[in-house]
Amino acid sequence: MSFLDVLAKLSRLDWIGLVWFLVCWLGFELVVDRGWLGKARLQEETHKQRLAWGGSMVRRENRILDSSLIANLLQSLSFYANTSIYIIGALFAALGALDQLIATASELPFSPRVLSREAVEIKLLILISVFVVAYFKFTWSLRQFNLLSITVGSVPHEVAEAEVEYYARKFAAVNTCAGNDFNRGLRAYYFGMAVMSWMVSAWAFIGATAVIAVVLARREFDSPVLMALRSLDES
Repeated sequence: MSFLDVLAKLSRLDWIGLVWFLVCWLGFELVVDRGWLGKARLQEETHKQRLAWGGSMVRRENRILDSSLIANLLQSLSFYANTSIYIIGALFAALGALDQLIATASELPFSPRVLSREAVEIKLLILISVFVVAYFKFTWSLRQFNLLSITVGSVPHEVAEAEVEYYARKFAAVNTCAGNDFNRGLRAYYFGMAVMSWMVSAWAFIGATAVIAVVLARREFDSPVLMALRSLDES
């Protein structure tokens, strides 16, 4: 069976759901990372806090506190990167037990009575791809936080007031790059949950994708923590 024959096993509704999923996921990346809506974003407010952290770090004589904070971030990232590997391994194992997976999925409410083996394989491969993306985002973020540690170490012990802003901006820029990739990895986890609902039905996939996009948008543009950060800037 050719690759095109395998793709033909997906229904029209499946294709609509997949396109909707990609639009929501990739579109959300563009809106958040590039600020297309022109609204205040949690990502933008967090960068301001990182800039303030950078200024405090440069003025501190003892920077052990900053190293400890970065170490805590690295620990969280290592957890997510390792978890991604376990999830990917489990999903590959599921490919070897498709008959049992299909039998279980067929018994779920709203699931089609007859599930195509090839269609389930495609859905699993797409789910694996989502978590592979998450793994690469987490590991790249991990490396950037290591570079952030080097950035802290490169700051001279005594910095003239005229150079404080330069070092603070460099620190905040690297910190934000690392944090943004961490957020992208988390986002992949959320949208991976939407792909899991695809095993139930295409309608569940479409609905779960929409719900996750709304939840993430609310957290980014209208969450209590965003209001708290903005109130600190305005006070």
